[in-house]
Formats: sequence, C-alpha cells, structure tokens
Amino acid sequence: MFRFSNPEYLYLLLVIPALIALFWYSIRTQKQWISVFGNPNTVLNLMPGFSIKRLWIKNIVCLTAIVSIIVALAGPQLGAKLTEVKRKGMEMIIALDVSNSMLAQDLKPNRLERAKQAITQLVDRFNNDRIGLIVFAGDAYVQLPITNDYAAAKLFLSSINPGIVPKQGTAIGSAIELAANSFTPNSNTGKVIIVISDGENHQDDPVEAAKAAADNGISIFTIGIGSPEGAPIPIDDNQEFLKDNDGKVVITHLDEETLSKIAIMGNGRYVRASNSQFGLLSLYESLHKVNRNVVKDKIYSEYNEQYQYFLAFALFLILTESFILERRTKLLSKINLFGNPSNKEVL
Repeated sequence: MFRFSNPEYLYLLLVIPALIALFWYSIRTQKQWISVFGNPNTVLNLMPGFSIKRLWIKNIVCLTAIVSIIVALAGPQLGAKLTEVKRKGMEMIIALDVSNSMLAQDLKPNRLERAKQAITQLVDRFNNDRIGLIVFAGDAYVQLPITNDYAAAKLFLSSINPGIVPKQGTAIGSAIELAANSFTPNSNTGKVIIVISDGENHQDDPVEAAKAAADNGISIFTIGIGSPEGAPIPIDDNQEFLKDNDGKVVITHLDEETLSKIAIMGNGRYVRASNSQFGLLSLYESLHKVNRNVVKDKIYSEYNEQYQYFLAFALFLILTESFILERRTKLLSKINLFGNPSNKEVL
C-alpha cells in the first residue's frame, strides 16, 4: 500500500503552474529584447552561442527537481507488513443524492456542499466502524467500497459533484438496493444505510427497497435536505436558474413524506437538515444502539520510507541543470546535444 505521511505538503504543487508562467514570461521577454535589434532569426544567427531551447530545457529540469522535492517532503511510504487486527464496530454506507436539485441554495452554500461538510464531520468521529459511500441520481454507483480508511473516504467525498452521475433523477430505491448488496458478505456486525436526499422526483419504489433491506437486518436512516417551500436550481455559475419547457423557473421542494416512510420501513429514523443543524451528528447518537461485533481486518502496521529516492532524483536533476549552459562554450562547441544553435530551431 502506498501512502504519504505528510500529504499536506502536496499542496505546494499548486505553485508549479505559477513557475511555468514565470519561466514562459522570462523567455518571452528575452525574445522581445532580441526583436528590438531586428528580425529575431537574423539576430539569433549573429549570436551562435545563445539558445532559447537550452533555456527551456534548463527550466523543465529545474521544475521536475522541484516536484521531486515536494513529493519527498510529503513523505511517500510503501506498506511493508500486514497485520490482522480485531475491531468492534459496525458497517455504514452513506447514500448521497447528487442530482441537480442538490445544487439548490436553501442550505448554504448549497444542499450538496452542506451535506459533504456534515459527512466529513461524521467521519471524524469514527474509530472502529467501517464506512462506504454511494452516490445516486438517475442511477446509483459505489463511490467508495466499505473501508476503515477514513482519509480515503474524505478524499473521495471531496471530489463528488453532480457531473459524476450521467443520468439525472432521484433513484433512491436503486441506491438502497446497491447499498444493501455492498456490505461485507457473511458479516454479523450491525449494518446501517444513511440516505441523504431532498427526496424529490423519486423514480422507483424506495419504500419497498427499504423494507427488503430491513428484512435482511439493515437499518435505514434518512436525512431530508432542503426546504418544503423549495428553491430554484442554479446553473451557469449561479447566474441563471433551471427552467422547464414553458420557460418557468423550476423549484425543487423537500419531500419529507417519502423520506419519513423510508426511515419507518427501514427501522431507522428521519431527520430534517437545516443550516444550523444538519442532522448527521444527532443520528450519531442513535447509531450507538446499532449492534457492534468484533470483526477482523488486515492493515499495514509498518511502512518503508521512499522519500530518499525522490531526493536523490532531485539532486541528480539539479546537478544536470548546472551542466546545461545557456550559451555554448568552445570546450563544448563540438558537442551537438541540442541541435545547431545557428539553425532556426533555436526559436
């Protein structure tokens, strides 16, 4: 298993595009100064020792070295030893609605982002429980299989948006069926499904799906996100709202009745989310009543550091960059690694 011990350093990679822009601007400025003296091709032919191509190669090597150093700082590690551990916990799958109606802003900043924030807070409270993630709109998809890797859960969660599901709609029943089939086979620990949705425009029978899951010992909790009064669905960077075929703005409403029936049939509980209290943390108290049995997991208990390889590669690149001269010297005039600088290819 590969991981980073200090993944926060990877944010430093965001400076790379800025450095590329800076290098490009520097070379562009040099070309502009050359053009002051006449036609660039003619002037460069009079400067046989100068090569713009060499400048680009030096910059690329330098950038690659910086990337290697940043990766080394992040602490790359490889799992070296698998150990079997026993945990006393349950399994929980969160089924998150990602239909376009979840972009409505009756919860701030919008329904979907508010839900993702609350799920992150819930994951931070787990210790021994296992978690999975399903997204659904017109169809349901497993975003993250059952795992105890909470960091991975939050990473997958951050990438969720309505665009990851090609078919629009609200197939709550399909999400419940997929979740019920995604738990660890033959596990006797407690199993919970949490459905987060506005409940609107469901295109199957979620209540019947909840009943079937409950018959297999799975508890279903639901969180209604949105308001009964409804809100428009923003599109085009919130400058316009979704309209129907008659040109009227579509208003999406919270369907509490359906979500309540799902929770009742699933032997769970329904909670309505608000800006001040989303509902996941209050459900967390109810989850304490769920049966938790001892389960066995295999985890990596030892890791080998890999940062030294990235540092060695960076050092090699830095030394290489120092030998790549911007101008050709008499000593290296017979070495033609980058082409004839008098040729028009130097541009």
